[in-house]
Amino acid sequence: MTTARIDEQTQSLIIAGTGQRPASAALEGPRARVAAKVTGGGKTWKATFPLRAARWGGAELPLPSGEYGLTVDGTEVSDLDVEPTLLPTLRVEVRGDAVTIAPAIAPIYETTEGQRTLEERYASQIGAGENAVFFESFYGQTAGCNPRAIDRVLAERAPSVTRYWSVTDLSVEVPDGAVAVVEGGPEWWRARAESRMLIVNDWLRKRFVRKPGQRVLQTWHGTPLKRLALHRPGFDPRRMAAVVKESRRWDVLLAQNAYASRILKKAYAFFGKPIWVEGYPRNDMLVTGGPAPIREALGIDADERVLLYAPTWRDDRAEMVDFIDPQQLAADTNSVVLVRGHSRTLKPGRDHAGARVIDVTGYPETSRLLLIADALITDYSSVMFDFSVTGRPMFFLVPDMEHYRGELRGFYFDLAERAPGPLVHSQAELVQALEDREVPVAYQERYAAWKAQFNRLDDGAAADRVVSRILDQGWLTA
Repeated sequence: MTTARIDEQTQSLIIAGTGQRPASAALEGPRARVAAKVTGGGKTWKATFPLRAARWGGAELPLPSGEYGLTVDGTEVSDLDVEPTLLPTLRVEVRGDAVTIAPAIAPIYETTEGQRTLEERYASQIGAGENAVFFESFYGQTAGCNPRAIDRVLAERAPSVTRYWSVTDLSVEVPDGAVAVVEGGPEWWRARAESRMLIVNDWLRKRFVRKPGQRVLQTWHGTPLKRLALHRPGFDPRRMAAVVKESRRWDVLLAQNAYASRILKKAYAFFGKPIWVEGYPRNDMLVTGGPAPIREALGIDADERVLLYAPTWRDDRAEMVDFIDPQQLAADTNSVVLVRGHSRTLKPGRDHAGARVIDVTGYPETSRLLLIADALITDYSSVMFDFSVTGRPMFFLVPDMEHYRGELRGFYFDLAERAPGPLVHSQAELVQALEDREVPVAYQERYAAWKAQFNRLDDGAAADRVVSRILDQGWLTA
């Protein structure tokens, strides 16, 4: 017989049972796993599962939201029942053999009526009264990309500015000194209304009401190869209306280069408002950063070869594409393989595992991974325009290019003609190209032309230029 309870003081889940003491017990979800401390012996035993975990060498944070399975000695535990318990950092419920971790929001606010009340209060606020920024990256799933790089410089140059970060739950690591606000909670709605500025890298989603004097900087999240917004295949009046409604909410759009500026302007019908072409703040680290502490945190030796596999998402599937066997690739190339899924595959997917394979889909900043990678394997992802700052080899694994280009999204230019690295169509071809020392030499001219067009402003000072513009406009007070 086993029983379960939540210890609110230690913020842990405790399973107690009778009989022989188990050798191990674990709580495992799609993106995190914790082992229990098992005590006792003889007639009874107790397994204590911390509801926090340290990942990527960082601080301990609450477990990511999702469904978790309980195992004791490798066997699933069932017939457990614990009422939903709200802790300061998360909410937990145990039913049968499933443990549900949810954001730390009081249940009353998660109801339709509760959210409607908060939204109506938000809409009626005068707002924009606080010298603060409301940051959001990929709908709060991470605290990274261009907003995080801007946050870093803003904290140095304008320390009096309060920095709120919208997060889906408190497992999302926010920058030092910033305030995490959980999406949908009372403080999230308040911060969104009262901040003088919003800096986001994707759509604003839930009904946004601009407050008098409030400004929105849309940094976006990549120079586009694949067609966006109004340029996507197929005429859809509802999508067109949504795109135009969204882009009218932005005061400024940030572009990595002149090419991206032209495309984003047309794809989002962003006419009559400024586009700041300043390079990408998220790439500053690729010029100024050092790889040693990042490798150390991930458990990678300084002399180990690192391959980063970072494909984009597909409109016709929820999880990350499985065009490679990461463990086999690691063995065939004597490398550590980092697997980085797109932000849209973070919630529905599950971490890859294997010898010398590290799934970094939930890692806070892609730029840190680019900094330590000796080579990039991608397909149609905008990460290609960022990694080229490093000058290191790129390989394009594109077995579905005809389908993707012809039916799913379409391209703005012919990748085969201009790619600064080889296009391969299978893992065998990929391994052969990775082991061919002549490949980087063969693509030197293409690589140089690529960098000249797309990376001219990625000089390590993009975030500083963006913050200067913000402060010069008087949108925030230093």
